[in-house]
Amino acid sequence: MAAKTSERLEPRTTSPSWFEKNKKTLVLLTMVAPVAIWLLLLRYLPMGGIVLAFKNYKVNPRNPSFISNLINSKWVGFKNFEFLFKTDSAWVMIRNTLAYNIVFIILGVIIPVAFAIMMNEITRKFFKKAYQTMMFFPYFLSWVVVSYFLNAFLDAQYGMIPAMQEAAGHARTSWYTTPGPWPFILTFANLWKNVGYSTVLYLAAITGIDTNQYEAAAIDGATKWQQVLHVTIPHLRTMIAILFIMNVGKIFASDFGLFYNVPMQNGALFSVTQTIDTYVYRAYMATGDPGQSSAAGLLQNVLGFVCILTANGIVKKIDSESSLF
Repeated sequence: MAAKTSERLEPRTTSPSWFEKNKKTLVLLTMVAPVAIWLLLLRYLPMGGIVLAFKNYKVNPRNPSFISNLINSKWVGFKNFEFLFKTDSAWVMIRNTLAYNIVFIILGVIIPVAFAIMMNEITRKFFKKAYQTMMFFPYFLSWVVVSYFLNAFLDAQYGMIPAMQEAAGHARTSWYTTPGPWPFILTFANLWKNVGYSTVLYLAAITGIDTNQYEAAAIDGATKWQQVLHVTIPHLRTMIAILFIMNVGKIFASDFGLFYNVPMQNGALFSVTQTIDTYVYRAYMATGDPGQSSAAGLLQNVLGFVCILTANGIVKKIDSESSLF
């Protein structure tokens, strides 16, 4: 009888509800939801416009709806891709795009890593923060603003450098009609604007390295250069590899602002400043054909995706832990 009574008095255990079981997951999903919606609306939904690259898009004045005109436009297959390769400047723009990006990728690793290592040696916090700010500031400037800064130095009539040339007894150089120096000018401008951002990333990784490793290396008699080679660089290997892969994915795309605004859109410099992006923009402004522009953008993204896969495969063979996937 007592056993039966005790059984009745035992509290009943109820199984947790579905909400209680998945409460943590639901909270995380709620936090991710805004980003997921943003990606869906601004990244994935517009990808439906890829079909524009394969159509001869025409606007019907009686029905200006984009969707309706897209559906009713004639399918032309790969014809929109031909304009990139039939132009006389096809080789020039492809060469410029690839050559500049290869140089930017190489220098965009070496120089920021070197600056980050040097800045890490600064012991005074005030000076370290001051140098970081000065290096990081150009990254936030528009290329339009940078182009006018550069124009203040290079303008043949009012520029500082031509004025110095004249004062030294030399003829003023017309920089905006002389293609020769512009590969170096554009490279310098790109590095000046973007090196600070990469330097801060590498510096953050360096500051996360355990100082005991440097102390142990110093006790073993390692010099500063040996500490950099055998302690700092190995810890930066993964970040260098990831940034390298991401930059290789953009090797067929150029910084439009750099190549369009900085040379002041000067036709005399097209041989060294014309890239795929600037050509497509100028072609669209001349013809008004969105199908050709869409085809160029699609081709750039497909080639970029192939480059990412290739670069990731190479990195994975060298060091599997440093690859993206």
